[in-house]
Amino acid sequence: MLVSFGKKFFLAVSFFLAAAIPLFARDVEVIIEDGDIGLPLEGAVIRSWDAKTYDCDEAGRAFISVPDDRPVVIQAAYPGYDNGRFIIAAEGGSFTFSLYLSGGILESAELVIEASRPGTSETKTGRSVAVNEEQIARTAEIGIIEDVMSTIKLLPGVGYAGFFNAQPSIRGGAPGDLMASLDGFYVENPYHWGGGFSIFDPRMVQSAQLSHGVFSARYGYSISGLLEITSKQPSPTEVELEMAISTSAADLALSLPILGNGGLRVMGRVTYYDPVVNFFKLMIPLNPELEVIKYIRTAPYIRSITLNGNYRFTERFQVGMTGFFGTDGIGVFYENTSEQDGSEGILRSETDLNFDYLNTQGFFAGNLTFNPLRSMVLKTTLGGGFYRMDIEGWIRNDINAKYSDYFKTNFPLLTGGKESWSLEDRDMYAKRNSNTTNAQGRADFDWDPGKGFIFALGAQELYTYYSSYEEMYAWADSVSKNSVYPYPVNSYQEFVTEFGNHRLNTSAYSLAEYSSPLNRFAAELGLRLDHLYFAGKGFTIQTYPVLNPRLNIDFNVFRNRGIIDSLSLSAGTGLFSSESDSINSIDGSIPIGDYELKPARSITSVVGTKIDFLTNFSFNIEGYYKHVYDRTYQSVHYRYGGGQVQYQYKFDGVGSIWGFDLQLQKMEGRYLDGWISYSFNHARYRNPNQITGDSDIAFTTEAGNEWFFPDFHRYNYLNLVANIKPQKQLNIYLRLGFASGVPLNEVGNIRSTPVMVLDKDGKFTGQYIETWTRDSHYSETNRTTFSFPMDLKFSIFRFNKQGKAHLEMYFAIENVLGLVLPARGNTSFNSYTGEENTGDYLSAVYEMPIPIPSFGFKWSY
Repeated sequence: MLVSFGKKFFLAVSFFLAAAIPLFARDVEVIIEDGDIGLPLEGAVIRSWDAKTYDCDEAGRAFISVPDDRPVVIQAAYPGYDNGRFIIAAEGGSFTFSLYLSGGILESAELVIEASRPGTSETKTGRSVAVNEEQIARTAEIGIIEDVMSTIKLLPGVGYAGFFNAQPSIRGGAPGDLMASLDGFYVENPYHWGGGFSIFDPRMVQSAQLSHGVFSARYGYSISGLLEITSKQPSPTEVELEMAISTSAADLALSLPILGNGGLRVMGRVTYYDPVVNFFKLMIPLNPELEVIKYIRTAPYIRSITLNGNYRFTERFQVGMTGFFGTDGIGVFYENTSEQDGSEGILRSETDLNFDYLNTQGFFAGNLTFNPLRSMVLKTTLGGGFYRMDIEGWIRNDINAKYSDYFKTNFPLLTGGKESWSLEDRDMYAKRNSNTTNAQGRADFDWDPGKGFIFALGAQELYTYYSSYEEMYAWADSVSKNSVYPYPVNSYQEFVTEFGNHRLNTSAYSLAEYSSPLNRFAAELGLRLDHLYFAGKGFTIQTYPVLNPRLNIDFNVFRNRGIIDSLSLSAGTGLFSSESDSINSIDGSIPIGDYELKPARSITSVVGTKIDFLTNFSFNIEGYYKHVYDRTYQSVHYRYGGGQVQYQYKFDGVGSIWGFDLQLQKMEGRYLDGWISYSFNHARYRNPNQITGDSDIAFTTEAGNEWFFPDFHRYNYLNLVANIKPQKQLNIYLRLGFASGVPLNEVGNIRSTPVMVLDKDGKFTGQYIETWTRDSHYSETNRTTFSFPMDLKFSIFRFNKQGKAHLEMYFAIENVLGLVLPARGNTSFNSYTGEENTGDYLSAVYEMPIPIPSFGFKWSY
């Protein structure tokens, strides 16, 4: 499995042995004001010499720590103003700097009030939670593949997903239902290695916002959550360079200004897994679970490039663009022959395997922002992309094994008087080529008439073409419903499926926002309309449009009372819709009529309370309930002889999800910051009409027509995230987590079973072989054991005297408790000998059972 290939270990960390040299520091007052009228800029963001960020108060003031032996350079930013770079002299305790309106951010003065502060996304109780660039750097720049999802998976409401899995469940929703966007462009498949890691490199990201509550009617296509990634923007005045080397990848980013009115930023990533794979091969004697790594022919790789830029033509007109191209893959060639002379079990086995995986994707989007009036903003976005996955694998397995004493005693006539049985040339071949092409465009218009009101409306088209060709032949053991044989059979099966489908999603929305003076009361009321048109080869499916109204209300109870800076309440309710990716495989043979296909719907309600303390602490608690209906579930039916494959769909699945999240956060501090979050989730689903069919083999996406827990469900997950800073040049990052187990099937005793061997024509050869099986069925109470993820990261920083060059080095260990407290599932067993591997448990999560060290080196100018 790819999870086995994706883990590695590297020991190049000697330069971290040098201790940081302490610097004497002083606190200075910095005031940021409007350069034209001298108005203090409340909410301006200061990025200090050591990459720390500070928010200015209502007086435009912030206190920052600087060295007292040299001058340093800081940066200041505010929506609608040009960014500024200023020098803090080696002497003095107070400094005032000015920013000037640029017209480059094309919102009017009224709209700027509603904008997010630079460097951050928006955190709103009941709607979203956001992380900024520094939080991402501390928590995501770690591990063998640095990934923004490492940060997202630490946020409240996000289910624990293990190591090699970038698709967590959001508040009980299906992992695949999380919609992601980059700079406003919806990304069809934002993953490398089949979902092991996301395409979002932490060094390309300015901020990330996870909307998991009742988010705005501006957005759709999800009943679980929306992840909005904002990429780093180029400087319009300076050349910026960043280089990074980590355990398995090298990154290079270059930002170039364009005539002082815009810029272009290019970033590339290349992995180099070969030395890591070689190291893991040396570790195989210490951990046999790593043995599969020695057969890697082409080491896992990722190659990607990200492009973004913007240019301001006039103070009312600006354009921007975002692009991405990436590829990832792996190749495996395996040959093994083993012989035993024992009295029981396998006498001889010979296995050859050849496997290749290649994934390629890319997209490009451009946007235009225009202010027809100072109170109006019109933004349009147009783009397209593609995604292609190629998988091809072949395996040949010859085996010769002894009949067990149990088999010879209970089935003496089936042995034919022989002591052993054999199977030869039992080949399996599988090939899949899938292609996705999409084009999308949207237009958004905002009008601020004043007095706290904002009105907005917009429309969007999202076109997707999905095609797939799958081919497989194999020898497999199965019980045929139509078989005349008294026992299971080992038979040849060959299947071919091919389809190509078009999906056109049309959406429109309108909304009104109101905010009273001093934000004592705020509300947003919106209505979204979504419609799907589906067409394939020789057929079309029409659907009903769905309406998704949404309402959010925020109320500030009081400010500045005792130790409490602010106490606010929030409540929201709304409808959401999304389509399952499984409908991509619908073809003309599937009897689905017009208006039978439905998008999944959810009615979501959230209530929350947030308390901001004067001591730089913040506490937030939210409770939610989701009623899911019109959910898609699917089954696949196979018929022997002719390779018939039939898909069946139902669109009446329901779900009931409730829970709560709480978070205590320590804001940016000199010595400590971070958060503690706890989430409880209760998610149950039901498929009212169990799918049945005239088939030999049937696979369903979910089992049973009774209420059940989905396979990704966990009741509890807790995260402690801390950044400890004993010195300004040293940061110690600690992540300690707890997650309860996921549902685990209840299994019976391992038992011997006779299997009849058929030839390619389906005729009985006269031979019986012995295989071992055990019953497995859904259990309401059985679960994997608890998971205790723990990560440690030590970072050292260096800066030059001018404050322009920045150096960071880190050493980290993920899954520190992997050897001591691993998550366990059911035991495995050998299907040919019946031997149970009592010390070998099927992995309960996507992670290695050992701690994973990593290191990184980053230099920027």
